[in-house]
Amino acid sequence: MTVPVFLELVEIKAKTASILPFLLGACFSWFNYHSLNLGLLVMFFIAMFLFNMAVDILDNYNDFQNATEEHDYKKKTNIIGRENLSLKLVFGIMVGMIAVSAIIGLFLSYVTGWPLLIMGGICYLVGIFYSSGPRPLSSLPLGEVFSGPTMGFMITLICVYINSYQNFSWGLVNVGAILLISLPNTMWISNLMLANNICDLAEDEKNKRFTLVHYIGKRHSLQLFVIMNFVAIIALVAAPVLKIAPWTMLLSLVALPVIVRQVMIFFNKQVKKETFSCAIKILAIGAVSQTLTFLIYMPFINN
Repeated sequence: MTVPVFLELVEIKAKTASILPFLLGACFSWFNYHSLNLGLLVMFFIAMFLFNMAVDILDNYNDFQNATEEHDYKKKTNIIGRENLSLKLVFGIMVGMIAVSAIIGLFLSYVTGWPLLIMGGICYLVGIFYSSGPRPLSSLPLGEVFSGPTMGFMITLICVYINSYQNFSWGLVNVGAILLISLPNTMWISNLMLANNICDLAEDEKNKRFTLVHYIGKRHSLQLFVIMNFVAIIALVAAPVLKIAPWTMLLSLVALPVIVRQVMIFFNKQVKKETFSCAIKILAIGAVSQTLTFLIYMPFINN
């Protein structure tokens, strides 16, 4: 297996969806608690990144195994069939990543307490059953419901907890603040799945994957795509207004024209190879601008 093939197998281009919520959680911790546990944070990043890659391998593995023979998905679309990869090797890499990730997670739970074990357990269950089992979450109208909150909110929440577990409060105000700061990522990650399902509607139906788009139709799915982008922008503005993020985050609105343009392009044309990248660009540009405008304030916190 070559490096480029491995990187495609783990869908390295989509890792923005986990890295940026992680960075945002670290920024939030420093801004609101003046607390960073760097050693634990690095360990969590390794565990998170390994599991994220393993989940994407599992997704490709299960898609290959479950694909019907009605069309050429197995041989020409799926990375495993297209590159003639050994299923045994792919499975071994995936299990190895999950095992290492789980060991790190258990150690972090031992250090920081049982809440991390519960939060991590939820993430593992969603990640594994997202594409596994007789009725995978991704084949149901639940993909968007689980993908965005799990990666956008839970990663940020875990990151904040690890950095401040000694005095972390589970009160409604505190958790609500983390929810608000993570809402843009949550919406954009869910939209990534929604855009993918819009583009793959015909292929998914052939493979008996009846996603949200199948049930509400393309028109309403596109409207939902626009609404979730709108909610993300509102949350982006609300966070600094409510003083749970620095005023510099408002500078991220300079990316708004680019985001609006990408939304309009996708709304007018939904072709996987041509316009699915719009959802990726929205996530990348929006999340990067939010994180960077948070980061630039960090040196001034103690001044």
